[in-house]
Amino acid sequence: MKKLKVGILGATGMVGQRFVTLLNNHPWFNVVLVAASPSSAGKTYAQAVQGRWWMKDKIPQRISKLKLYAVKDDLDVVVSKVDMVFCALNMDKKEIQHLENTYASAGVPVISNNSAHRWTDDVPMIMPEINVHHAKLIDIQRKRRGWTTGLIAVKPNCSIQSYVTILTALKKFGPKDVEVVSLQAISGAGRTFQSWPEMVDNVNPYIAREEEKSEQEPMRIWGKITGKKIVPAKSPHISATCIRVSVSDGHMASVSVNFTKKSSKKQFLTAIETFNRNHSLATLHLPSSPKKLITYFEQDDRPQTRLDRDIGKGMGISFGRLRETEGFDWKFVALSHNTIRGAAGGGILTAEYLYKTGYINTR
Repeated sequence: MKKLKVGILGATGMVGQRFVTLLNNHPWFNVVLVAASPSSAGKTYAQAVQGRWWMKDKIPQRISKLKLYAVKDDLDVVVSKVDMVFCALNMDKKEIQHLENTYASAGVPVISNNSAHRWTDDVPMIMPEINVHHAKLIDIQRKRRGWTTGLIAVKPNCSIQSYVTILTALKKFGPKDVEVVSLQAISGAGRTFQSWPEMVDNVNPYIAREEEKSEQEPMRIWGKITGKKIVPAKSPHISATCIRVSVSDGHMASVSVNFTKKSSKKQFLTAIETFNRNHSLATLHLPSSPKKLITYFEQDDRPQTRLDRDIGKGMGISFGRLRETEGFDWKFVALSHNTIRGAAGGGILTAEYLYKTGYINTR
């Protein structure tokens, strides 16, 4: 496939940096442009992130030399140089909506990590292995807005990646009541221990608006296209508690579920393996797809964040501590990498699907 020329909006932030590392040497996408706030414009990428490069990998040499553009002031320049942009901006929600609309209306596909358009009727919010069929909203979006090559597609919140994937695999058993306690890494707030020393040896029991996202966004993921929008699913009922913990990367979730149909442990695990073989991307061989989407650990002390967050190069889901208890049919602990699967990597995987299926092309 011909390589697409891609830009990264918000390239200097935590998720922007993750896009930079994941897209380095990507077989389908070539980063030709980086953009951020006006204060960084005109600098090289290396200059702009000096003293605040948070990734373990070094800055890719070629990208380090790219000149940074301003996402608003240099919009016309950005549009002229790219086939597609990944958006990881940290700005006011309405301002992000306006910018993403402007880029898309100028003919540029926008794959967004932001929450600004997650509830816009004609914008698909995609977890590729689960609801990639929601990409059909792009046809409605383009017709409604008069766009031909432009589009907006978003990914959901990082907190839901692990348990929504597993519950989807168990759909035939009818999940009805779900309690989730999410233990979330500090990188989910765009921070490191160097920039947030207060989180060393600490737990913060409140993350603003995170519980609402964790409860409501899965319902749109599981919803159906009706007319010209997604009608959210009505079940299961999810109750979430989201806690910030002293971990650099990786969101862990303790999940308790009641089902309408009982299952044995063997049936539970068979459903997981069946989903691994038959999910929406299983036969497409996209570059960012993990060889195995969901990994089950028999050991009582797995998954562990530091040991298992990078499974499948950070794109895999893992779970363990599967057990029957009073009050719930099943309990388990699940884990996903929040800035790879839950952020940049999930966006890249969505873009790969849209390119493979013709929604995105060279301009």
